[in-house]
Amino acid sequence: MSSPRDRDGFEERPDEGSGWREPGHLGGDGGQPPADRPEQPPADQPPADQPPADRPGGSTAWQPPGWDLPPAAPDRPAQSPAAGPQTVGEQPTRGGLFGSRRPRQPSELEQVFAYQGDAVGAQGWAVQQGWAISDGTAPEDAVLAELVRTAPVRATKDHRPAGVMRGRYGTLDLVAFDVLYASGRYAVPEYAVTAAPVLGALPPLRLSPARFWKHRTGGLVQVPSGDPAFDTRWVLLAAEDGPAARALVGDATVRGLLLGTDDGDEFWTVAGADGGGLAGGYLAAIRPDGHRPQLIEHHARLLTALVSALAPAL
Repeated sequence: MSSPRDRDGFEERPDEGSGWREPGHLGGDGGQPPADRPEQPPADQPPADQPPADRPGGSTAWQPPGWDLPPAAPDRPAQSPAAGPQTVGEQPTRGGLFGSRRPRQPSELEQVFAYQGDAVGAQGWAVQQGWAISDGTAPEDAVLAELVRTAPVRATKDHRPAGVMRGRYGTLDLVAFDVLYASGRYAVPEYAVTAAPVLGALPPLRLSPARFWKHRTGGLVQVPSGDPAFDTRWVLLAAEDGPAARALVGDATVRGLLLGTDDGDEFWTVAGADGGGLAGGYLAAIRPDGHRPQLIEHHARLLTALVSALAPAL
């Protein structure tokens, strides 16, 4: 009796399956090599259709002349650009329909208000002009707090004068300072003020660009100049339509200077700002900026014209 583990003697029968060959119609040789089958080349001999080593791309019979890329030459030196005279900072000139355009010359107003770095600084300029410098806490600086309080801007208790400069410019004695906003550790100059003391009784006046929002205008009336171009851009407010207001807006020099600006300054009067030591008060200019030499000179020219226009009416 046999069991599944018993061998059936298959390995011991060499006559069954050991001589099997694939039929010829399936690709086999059926045990006999065909007479028309070419002999296989030796392993070390490349086939006839294999391209030579210098042309690895295969057959090129179908490619047009010049199709192949030139052989790589890693040792070929790189071509350096042609050397020629060059100027540092040279910029090509842009052409247009009618040729190249000449650079536009900035106007005098643009040169005044253009940022130039202010390498000297306002106080350095003031020292060169022989002006006196203080930090805004000197006894003579107490009057400046009244100028800040009455300024036509939204000044608060945290605004105070700083960087005070006093000196003479032309025919006027001027005081120029920054209105510093100081709250805790935060301190930044927000406005630049230039003021000129005036002899005589100064009425309340405020001359502002028409585009500015007006603050603290209670009790003031508008006084037109009669010049449409001026009244479109500037507004004079006064306590009354009196001689001083008429003299100010009626002066052709004042109107011409103001129309030549960028409408960025405001002017106002402070009567008796020094506590009675001066019979008149101050005529002041303010601008939302920090002081610099060009701005001091700009304010000085405008204040000179305004004081000259008001003098006959005081």
